[in-house]
Amino acid sequence: MHGLRLVMSSTLLSRMLGAVRDSATASLFGLGPVMDVFAFSFRVPNLARQLFGEGALSAAFLPAFTRVYEASESSDRRPAWQLASAVFTLLAVVLTGLVLVAELGLAAWHLHDGRSGLLLGLTAMMLPYSVLICLAAQVSAVLHALGRFGWASVVPIVLNICWLTGVWVAGKVAGGDQPTQAYVLAGAVLIAGVLQLSTQIPELYRRGFRWSWEWQPVWPEVKSIGRAILPVTIALSITQINSVLDSGIAWLFSRPEEGSAEIPWWPGHEYPLRAGTVSALYFAERIYQFPLGVFGVALGTVLFPLLARHAARRELGRLRDDLTLALRLVLVIGIPASLGLMAVAEPLTRLLLQHGRFTAENTARTAGMICAYSMGVWAYCGIPVLFRGCYALGDRRVPLQIGMLAVLSDTVLNLTLIWVLAERGLASSTALTAMGQLALLIVSLQRRLGRFDWRQLGSTALRAGLAALVMYGVCLGVQRVQPDWREVLQNLLPGRPVWGRVGGDLLSVALPVLVGGGGVSAGCLGTGGRRTVAVRAARSGRHARSENTRSGHARLRRGHSRRRGIDLSAARQLSAARGKAVRCGSAKKSLGPQSASGKLANTKVPACFRPWKCGGMMDIESRRG
Repeated sequence: MHGLRLVMSSTLLSRMLGAVRDSATASLFGLGPVMDVFAFSFRVPNLARQLFGEGALSAAFLPAFTRVYEASESSDRRPAWQLASAVFTLLAVVLTGLVLVAELGLAAWHLHDGRSGLLLGLTAMMLPYSVLICLAAQVSAVLHALGRFGWASVVPIVLNICWLTGVWVAGKVAGGDQPTQAYVLAGAVLIAGVLQLSTQIPELYRRGFRWSWEWQPVWPEVKSIGRAILPVTIALSITQINSVLDSGIAWLFSRPEEGSAEIPWWPGHEYPLRAGTVSALYFAERIYQFPLGVFGVALGTVLFPLLARHAARRELGRLRDDLTLALRLVLVIGIPASLGLMAVAEPLTRLLLQHGRFTAENTARTAGMICAYSMGVWAYCGIPVLFRGCYALGDRRVPLQIGMLAVLSDTVLNLTLIWVLAERGLASSTALTAMGQLALLIVSLQRRLGRFDWRQLGSTALRAGLAALVMYGVCLGVQRVQPDWREVLQNLLPGRPVWGRVGGDLLSVALPVLVGGGGVSAGCLGTGGRRTVAVRAARSGRHARSENTRSGHARLRRGHSRRRGIDLSAARQLSAARGKAVRCGSAKKSLGPQSASGKLANTKVPACFRPWKCGGMMDIESRRG
């Protein structure tokens, strides 16, 4: 519990600092070509972190390390340290090689096209961060396996602190030169990577880690990790891959601030996107993923061990019931979150980002992207849950195939919708792809597990949708009638313009959210019952499991009795006889008048017919009530 509280507190602090970080970055750059370049350059090492650091490699390495660590003697943990040393070394060698190849490719690109100097320079400067953060993530995995969560939980906070320090230094030293400010910020990211790795090394050695080059005893475990990582990595990182593709297409089809509106490599066609689209994508993703990271990750983390246990016991019915319950909870949280983000997208963006060079026009553009992304919040939450259902069944092929199909469909939709919806087409394609990916995963799981309870799922979706519509209408109504809180507070606090601006934006978000929360409650009451939909889903899931348990016990009694040759009707009569009881013992005593039948007198009753716990077959004895 202490570790859980520590990790949750650190995660909350990290996300709060992340919101401050985004606000400071938006104030420094706004939406423009420099921010576009920086956002795209940072996506490359960030994708490597999600692919190789915090994603499937940690998921594959942690169980293997724990298995080896527990199997070794407490006085000799060398096999565990050999496995950790092998994984650290191979990861560092592979990623360093990939970074060197990428650096050479960037240098060749720069010699061929000198106009992309800022993009290539920032990307080359931040690429080594991918090696540092992936190694830091694996060190964190080892510390987690050892039950040490302190330093590992600080790792995300270090990046935010270094980033904020870089923003402050860039504003003080570089003045108004935005390219120089971008390089200063890239240097801060690289320093953060060094600190994220180095701060954990002393704690690792204090826990007994010793470097070893003797890998032969643990080489089978290393190969098993390598076989498992590729399909799981790609499948779990489809959303991140799609985000990088979105940014690449946005960069390719965005009109430069200076130059012709016609695409030079496609004569007769103008650019469909404006400068700043990559930045708007980056900030919109940061905002819509803020609540997503809390609920989606928590649900998948808690549910995965339970699903794996059901699959190991071949309890496919219970696995299907738990997945149904999880999908209902996703609908309960995801549908209101989708409409809620749409309702408060603009005031929320104004509160978090509209400072410095981030103008009101930038706020409107980013809010539009958030609305488009928000259509698929429920699908984004459901995909990790269903992926874990597939992995619990040992199926890595289907998630990989569906993920690759999602990448292809997202690319096609991107290239189609940007000509119709402009920059919102990029976000809309991601949401539509997520919905299709969720539907394909459900169809695939139904083939393995049987049909989901669509009556319950449809009822939950209907209730959650009606409640969310009430909330959405209430939020819009409050936004229409509420005053301009910025102006009100600035008039009340004439000498404190910053307090008036921040307080006014905060009220513009908080008041519709609070009143809209009452709208959700009203919607739930209006859809049949005093309980919320989440409580109904949880209760019905428990009732379904109870029914499964009772039916399982009945089957157990019948099978046990058939094997023992027991007369069930006689056993029930004896168990229900007033003043008689069943207990452990070997002495057989007369049952008096009620035992006139020799059949009943010699009957043994299984423990499952008794009202108290006592295992095994029991003899019938007379006992005072």
